[in-house]
Amino acid sequence: MGFDEEWAQLRAAAAERAASAAAVMPVAATATATVGTDPLDAAHEAVEARLAEFRSGVVLVPLDAQGGLWAVELGGLDWICAFSDEEALARFAESRGDAGREWPYRRVVGARLLDEVVSALDFPCGVALNAAGPDGAVFPPLRGIVADAAALDGEVAA
Repeated sequence: MGFDEEWAQLRAAAAERAASAAAVMPVAATATATVGTDPLDAAHEAVEARLAEFRSGVVLVPLDAQGGLWAVELGGLDWICAFSDEEALARFAESRGDAGREWPYRRVVGARLLDEVVSALDFPCGVALNAAGPDGAVFPPLRGIVADAAALDGEVAA
């Protein structure tokens, strides 16, 4: 799932939550409770929370044949594949038809992956979390997610 798709889903879910909460609130409470609960704001907060959770956690990143972090190309960008646990990595391996082979991996703190690893690359790269699972997410190389110098919409390093 791409970033735009996930963003749209989060926006839709936030709008549904706001609508259902408004439906059960008394009319007098609705006027004060809905102030500041714009669905777009709620979706933005959900994305920020997901990013913060990723940055503070440890993920598993499979290694390629050369011992580097395993990445795939999708939509003209490279994506480092990261997984929240061995079960998520196993789902991914199974979805690729590679469940029978060994998948060596490295444990990496999410913030280090976004701030240091992506920044050290000489090409744009994002991170795909739990690519074959229902809780998948992508962190594209954009400002606010990776360092500005590594962001496609950031300042070019001198």
